[in-house]
Amino acid sequence: MATTDRKATTLALAHALSAAERGLAVIPLSRTKLPALRSPHRAGAPAEPLSCHGECGRFGHGVHDASTDPARIRELFAAAPWATGYGIACGLPPHHLVGVDLDTKSETDSSAALRELALRHLFTIPPTVVVLTPSGGRHLWLTGPPDSVVPNSAGRLAPGIDIRGAGGYLVGPGSRTRHGVYTTAPGTTHLPPAPCPPALLRLLLPPPRPHHPVPGTPGTPDGRGLIHFVLAAHEGQRNTRLFWAACRAYENGIGPALLGPLLKAAQATGLTEREARTTIASAARMTGHRP
Repeated sequence: MATTDRKATTLALAHALSAAERGLAVIPLSRTKLPALRSPHRAGAPAEPLSCHGECGRFGHGVHDASTDPARIRELFAAAPWATGYGIACGLPPHHLVGVDLDTKSETDSSAALRELALRHLFTIPPTVVVLTPSGGRHLWLTGPPDSVVPNSAGRLAPGIDIRGAGGYLVGPGSRTRHGVYTTAPGTTHLPPAPCPPALLRLLLPPPRPHHPVPGTPGTPDGRGLIHFVLAAHEGQRNTRLFWAACRAYENGIGPALLGPLLKAAQATGLTEREARTTIASAARMTGHRP
């Protein structure tokens, strides 16, 4: 390993341990911002990776490996000596962290979109931790109530605004990636994550799920539009469309009922059953549901 990589790993571990002291559960990340440890089930049966969230006792379960225990964190980094960053798990006690990711990749001004939402729904973002990304984006750290599960979402709140909630993670400040280093914005380093404004929290929580929804029942979304959306996918957008459709299905309470049709539609576009199941399971976790 190059000297610079060893230095980056040492710094990442130090930053991760510091975050853990503040009650933030962490995992090692690679330069790609993905979890540094691969799943121990990747060569197993198709259903195996979807059912184990670390119960097997091995490392490699992504955010489910996250810990605040210094000894375990050192073990995680020792198992991934190529790690150059760390991820902070969202939705876990004591902070129940919620990340508002203001992206710069889309054509929309995400900061302006957030200001417009704040004006429309009468809330303000309180002083809180702000992490600057190498691409010029910002991560706002907020805390949610312990009795509410904020799901992950991409662009649902507004174009260019992604939400990191239960089952997701934020790249921690001090992490080094392919594109540069994540840093804490001046003046926010020692701030605690601020409580999420109630009006914003209402926007982040999924709508109440109907009891025992049945596809095709009057007044209940039957998911046909989501299936057509997946079937219209071209090469290069099949996983993205399937993931989006599955998220919407789970948010509307018809995820389990739509599992079979989504799988068939995804396979019709060229995805394998295993690829489709993995993507749908990710959508279930991102929206706070058990796959």
